[in-house]
Amino acid sequence: MRNEHTIDPAKVLFLDIETVPAVPEFNALDERTAKLFADKTRFEQERSGKAAEEVYADKGGIFAEFGKIVCIGVGALRRENSGWSLRATSFHGDDERDILERFTALLNKSYHTDGHWLCGHNGREFDFPWIARRCIVHGIKLPKLLDVGGLKPWEVGFLDTMKMWSFGDHKNFTSLALLTHLLGIPTPKDDISGADVARVYYKDKDVERIATYCKKDVVATAQLYLRLKGEVMVHEEDVTMV
Repeated sequence: MRNEHTIDPAKVLFLDIETVPAVPEFNALDERTAKLFADKTRFEQERSGKAAEEVYADKGGIFAEFGKIVCIGVGALRRENSGWSLRATSFHGDDERDILERFTALLNKSYHTDGHWLCGHNGREFDFPWIARRCIVHGIKLPKLLDVGGLKPWEVGFLDTMKMWSFGDHKNFTSLALLTHLLGIPTPKDDISGADVARVYYKDKDVERIATYCKKDVVATAQLYLRLKGEVMVHEEDVTMV
């Protein structure tokens, strides 16, 4: 049985993903896919008064069925004599399958026991299922930590800093930007935001900029996790992004 109260932070892989619509605009979808998107988002269209084309432009990258991952940022803590150090890197590019294969290879090699965990901010509702669904789309075997079908809640190795902050309030949604500001954690939101990712990817064609933004989110998530656990955060000079 997993126990969140006895976790070794050095065995936690912190992650964040950046996603975009599968194609730049709604009109580039084939007829069948366009209809299925319109059907899936009908409630949002009615609620917002927007056509399917507008909803796709705003939220096409939110749905795993109609989007793709362009970056998975990961970070790991290491205990040092003076506290913690943190190393963050990313798998990014235009080839989603390649990104997923490199990421799952890391999990299969280094994060594959009941002592290992994945941690993200809103990871349970977004990052973890997104990665798993896209692995299935590409026919990639799910690593142990993502293969959670049929498991009991206490058997799943997912940590979520947003859920940790909620303290049981299931209606709670608090952004990473707000929590880092509130708790005095250096903010990752100093360049682009999630709303800019599709534009930066398709119009600016700058996936490196997206990767830098993603790694900053990973660092912020790891720092937030340490703060929520009552641990000393990583000193800025002990953070490495590669």
